[in-house]
Amino acid sequence: MKYIIGIDEAGRGPLAGPVTVGAVIIPFNLIGQISKLKPRDSKKLNARQREEWFVYVKNHPKIFYAVANVYPRVIDRINISGATNLAAGRACLRLLSQNGISIEDCNIFLDYGLLLPENYKLKAKKLEAVVHGDELIPVISLASIVAKVKRDKLMTRLHKKFPEYGFDKHKGYGTKAHVFALKKIGLSPAHRKSFMFTKSRK
Repeated sequence: MKYIIGIDEAGRGPLAGPVTVGAVIIPFNLIGQISKLKPRDSKKLNARQREEWFVYVKNHPKIFYAVANVYPRVIDRINISGATNLAAGRACLRLLSQNGISIEDCNIFLDYGLLLPENYKLKAKKLEAVVHGDELIPVISLASIVAKVKRDKLMTRLHKKFPEYGFDKHKGYGTKAHVFALKKIGLSPAHRKSFMFTKSRK
């Protein structure tokens, strides 16, 4: 085994926008170095800290990442769990193919609740979903940061298309301001119809 892959999601609970999964790969011999830096779950970092970590991952010569988004139309059709797992499979395949790495050389760790679809045939030597993995496994922490940063940027771009909803502020989550806008204006194509007027999950 030569590499460790971490996989995590951002955007499982919002009322609008995609669910985004990040996949990060590091060489096995880099684990100690990354652990000493103590990356944290993206939810425990502010926007500036997440951006700093993202730049670190992006610029590191031995760390690679990929992301995949699944959008509301598909979320509404196959449900959020299915959409999140679909994005996890796509992100992992993209990560391997873009960097010419064989799945046989990897151990894969996912944050608990994520699965890789069986039809993607991602049979790593070790494949484990870890409870609180985004806090306990540094490479999953990095994946959570990548997913969060990339999704937030996407939602900020989406705000330019639908400024009346305030996506740049709440990133699609079910805040009072967002729900008020929905009741006043109605749905946009960016909204998940199956989530409407239910409480946002964390």
